[in-house]
Amino acid sequence: MSIRIRLTLWYVSLLAVILITFSVAFYTVLQYSLTTELDRSLQERAQQVAAGIRALNDPLDILRFGVIRLPELDVFSSRSIYIQITDAQGDVIKRSPNLMGRELPIDQEILNNLRAKQPIIKTMPIGSMEMRLYSAPLVSGDGDVLGMVQVGNPVGEIQATLRRVLLFLVSGTIISLGLAMLGGVWLVYLSLRPIERITETANRIVSAEDLKQRLPVPPTDDELARLSRTINLMLERLDNFFQAQVRLSADVSHELRTPLTIIRGNVDILRRMGDSPTDREEALNAIESALNRMARLVSDLLLLSQADAGMTLKMQPIDLDGVILDVFQQAHALRNGVELKLGHADPARVYGDADRLKQLLINLMENAIKHTPKGGSVTLSVYRGENTVRISVADTGAGIAPEHLPHIFDRFYRVKGQRVKGSGLGLAIAKWIAEAHNGTLTAESEPGIGSTFILTLPLLKEADSHQQSAVSGQRIA
Repeated sequence: MSIRIRLTLWYVSLLAVILITFSVAFYTVLQYSLTTELDRSLQERAQQVAAGIRALNDPLDILRFGVIRLPELDVFSSRSIYIQITDAQGDVIKRSPNLMGRELPIDQEILNNLRAKQPIIKTMPIGSMEMRLYSAPLVSGDGDVLGMVQVGNPVGEIQATLRRVLLFLVSGTIISLGLAMLGGVWLVYLSLRPIERITETANRIVSAEDLKQRLPVPPTDDELARLSRTINLMLERLDNFFQAQVRLSADVSHELRTPLTIIRGNVDILRRMGDSPTDREEALNAIESALNRMARLVSDLLLLSQADAGMTLKMQPIDLDGVILDVFQQAHALRNGVELKLGHADPARVYGDADRLKQLLINLMENAIKHTPKGGSVTLSVYRGENTVRISVADTGAGIAPEHLPHIFDRFYRVKGQRVKGSGLGLAIAKWIAEAHNGTLTAESEPGIGSTFILTLPLLKEADSHQQSAVSGQRIA
């Protein structure tokens, strides 16, 4: 069953419950009101007759002789009001002329109420009519039962009125539900039409495998508009992810193809050159260099895949002094004519993985050295703040153009025309390590002047050091 049908049925069902409840309540209240009004009218007429009888008769005479003089009231000539007077035993003494010889019914319940001196009102049949009958005892001042006054009125008019109202309510409910169903179908169609367009566009995207397409966003700022924007955002992220996968495959293929070509070429050289020690040594060195390049690429890819899956870092309080010194000493082996400087060095403690922090800083130092010409300089500095510590690596290289700066931390991103080629994974790994330590890694650069990479980490205070010293690892998701 479609959503359109379900919504329409729910809407019509709810409206049906409301209309039926209203109709039943209205009919019940109307029936009660009409019946109550009729009962009040009958009671007033009975009281009028009883008052007239008391005015014309002495209760002692009635008890002694059993004769009741009756008043000549206009109600006796009314066509819709029927009056009957009985003695204390329930025998009829007088009837209104419109009864035409018939008697108002007297059953055992009415006689019991007469003896109990209690009035009673009930609906009883008389011939082919239903009669609303009020029976009230005539009681003397001493409490003796003198007789009974009965006043009746046919309920045919009330029943006819109720039938007309019931017909109106039933027909009105049916017509209203029919119109509501038609209107509901139309409204649901209009409401769900944007969803159908979303579905059609999504099907086109799936069939065409084109993640560049986007869903139409309704002009109204409602749930459907927000849904369309959310799906478009998801499509954009999927497209970016898909493009990243395509670039990853292409970049990995390219990175592996170069060392494999070198290895294949040097193997051919070894075959052609025979046993020359010099040629063999050069070829083996080239093969070793290519293998090292492949091994580093595979290692970087493995590290990033482990980072994506959530790997465990050996987190513990560490002094940055030792880390900075080790990084500076290792960078000396890579300087290649570039002057290395140790700038401002505030002592600081952080909570982290010492090996990963060294890897991050060595990546930054190696990257800075590669892109700094001979005679330039690379400066490693540490600045301690109130709550954070900033580690900067500044070089005097060619700098990074503004259009490339936002993308340098993307995987496999490389600036075209660079003097030094790389895999494009070093800065991506460095950024991940920084974020795994609840820190940030940013870059500032001016073309022709140089670049500065700044690692910001939370500063470990003494109170935090005691609390976290027992923690040996942390899983990074």
